[in-house]
Amino acid sequence: MIEISSKDTLYMYNLYHITKAFFPNEEIRQNVDDGQEPLVRLVLEGGSCFSIPADEAGHSPDRQEIKRHVTKLTYDYLSSMTGRNLAWGMLTGVRPTKLAMQKLEAGMSEEEVIRFLVDTYGVSPSKARLGCEIADCEKKLLKRLDCKNGYSLYVGIPFCPSICSYCSFGSSPLDRWEDRMDLYMDALCREVSAIGKAAKGRKLNTIYIGGGTPTTLNAEQLERLLSLLEKEFSFDDLLEFTVEAGRPDSITAEKLEVLARHPVTRISVNPQTMQQKTLDAVGRRHSVQDVKDVFRLARTLGFKNINMDLIAGLPGENAADMRDTLRQIEGLGPDSLTVHSLAIKRAAKFGQENRKIDLHSEIAQMMEESAAAAERMGLLPYYLYRQKNIAGNFENVGYAKVDKAGIYNILIMEEKQTILAAGAGASTKIVLPEKITLENGRQTSLVRIENVKDIAEYIGRIDEMIERKGEWLWR
Repeated sequence: MIEISSKDTLYMYNLYHITKAFFPNEEIRQNVDDGQEPLVRLVLEGGSCFSIPADEAGHSPDRQEIKRHVTKLTYDYLSSMTGRNLAWGMLTGVRPTKLAMQKLEAGMSEEEVIRFLVDTYGVSPSKARLGCEIADCEKKLLKRLDCKNGYSLYVGIPFCPSICSYCSFGSSPLDRWEDRMDLYMDALCREVSAIGKAAKGRKLNTIYIGGGTPTTLNAEQLERLLSLLEKEFSFDDLLEFTVEAGRPDSITAEKLEVLARHPVTRISVNPQTMQQKTLDAVGRRHSVQDVKDVFRLARTLGFKNINMDLIAGLPGENAADMRDTLRQIEGLGPDSLTVHSLAIKRAAKFGQENRKIDLHSEIAQMMEESAAAAERMGLLPYYLYRQKNIAGNFENVGYAKVDKAGIYNILIMEEKQTILAAGAGASTKIVLPEKITLENGRQTSLVRIENVKDIAEYIGRIDEMIERKGEWLWR
């Protein structure tokens, strides 16, 4: 048991996640007591104690600056005590490239940004350089968009053939909903139509149909949805149209032919691994050969931008398994590759609690070999994000050919353009032209509007989902 106590809630989030990154196995108890002295106290298992007196925290009028200083003192102590440095240093957010982007936009050179990340946040030089490289790529891609007058559209299909054991998305198994899919489609199409009418006159830059697994829809349902999108929206300014086909066991030639008849520019065929033992262990009801067959079928049907997803650190896998997976992926030659690091909470679910430290070193090697494989395939890193409690404090990285980067993926990370979303659990993000003050007193220029996750509730409350967006759209 590790105990963290503080005089102020301001520090607790960062201190918890930094400590958890160093000690992923340990339970952490948190306590805020405004009467305590010192400012922060950290008691590790075994009795080791670290504290920060109030006068060591500094006296800056900027509370965020004080928080950074307190976090850095704690990080330096844990790093010294464990003999470890975290790949992203003391950064706890899910979008480390956002900081690099801000500094580049402020006029810093790439080398200045790298030095800033290393000196201020303890980021490793290699990760700082990766962050800058990706931020620079994102800047160039975002220039193609009309962030002020444009928007993007997300459409969610919350069903999967089966639920993978590592999955944290709000998906439902198809067999529970197969006889009610048309009810979901009725509600979804109503919401899509309402968004289309509200967005008239604005420029639609990207469409992303995700989930879940969109290809759990049958061919007729896919045709209905894609035809509706073409009817309700102008594609004159469309730069990218992605359908995350995903699971090979949901993809058929008939469904791919439907996609090919419409202006879909990018699809995903996501194996997560090319090790059959692992696919079986995590509940993926398809074979390695299925992945290869579906990928080649998509190529035959003319798809020129195919993404594949992998996960580093799945149960029982080591660096040699990832090396073999990458060898097979190279043989297929995808246009983009996204490599995810397994989150620790998922690793625990797989019974890997006793190999966490080994898992960190294995994932480090897996990520390095993934980067090398991507380079051999001519794929460059173009976007990056992190999850809470990610194994080894690593990251998820998207690699792509020069003209095949997923623009929508960058928009999700950088929050530069409004994303209107339809479907159960879908999240609309409205970027306002200037900051507003919310009821709680917080100022923001980004408004999130969440649809309910429960599918039955979504169907029953579809009018409410439509109305909730209406008061914010294009104000």
